[in-house]
Amino acid sequence: MTSRIADVDRNTLETQVRVCLNLDGVGRGVFETGVPFLDHMLDQVARHGLIDLEVRAKGDLHIDAHHTVEDIGITLGQAVEKALGDKKGIRRYGHVYIPLDEALSRVVIDFSGRPGLSYNVSFPRDRIGEFDVDLFLEFFRGFVNHAKVTLHIDNLKGQNAHHIAETVFKAFGRAMRMAIEPDSRMQDLVPSTKGMI
Repeated sequence: MTSRIADVDRNTLETQVRVCLNLDGVGRGVFETGVPFLDHMLDQVARHGLIDLEVRAKGDLHIDAHHTVEDIGITLGQAVEKALGDKKGIRRYGHVYIPLDEALSRVVIDFSGRPGLSYNVSFPRDRIGEFDVDLFLEFFRGFVNHAKVTLHIDNLKGQNAHHIAETVFKAFGRAMRMAIEPDSRMQDLVPSTKGMI
């Protein structure tokens, strides 16, 4: 399997985002997004996904964090799709349950080539610190549409909003790690009866 590395820039009138990643990394992360809680969640993805991930963003945070968070999701999705290439030899599917104290979340991902999101996460409050929890949905929607994956995210229990968010992002990283791992039995095959994804 060749190197699975990508470097993607997204520049709009609202944001400037750069994502560099190595899907076969060791979990190193560098984050400068101007949105501290999102940096914390992206660190979970890198660490538990064993992805080396650098995300730098400048956005119109004087308005709110919506455009920045959404565009980071979009750019991360573009980078993952670029790094995976034709998807030969990957497992394609990943599924994980992650607990954190009272919270439990499940993430299931399919690198199907088709964007689809089922997001069932309710938070007991609207904000975690300064972060608007509605923006998690925008992040994952952006990721799904540009990585071209089917993603199911379900929070099964939890009372603490920080715990709920952390279980979601840890599970997302770990499920992605499972799905993109090389499958020695697939080798140079595309994991689809169509012969392409």
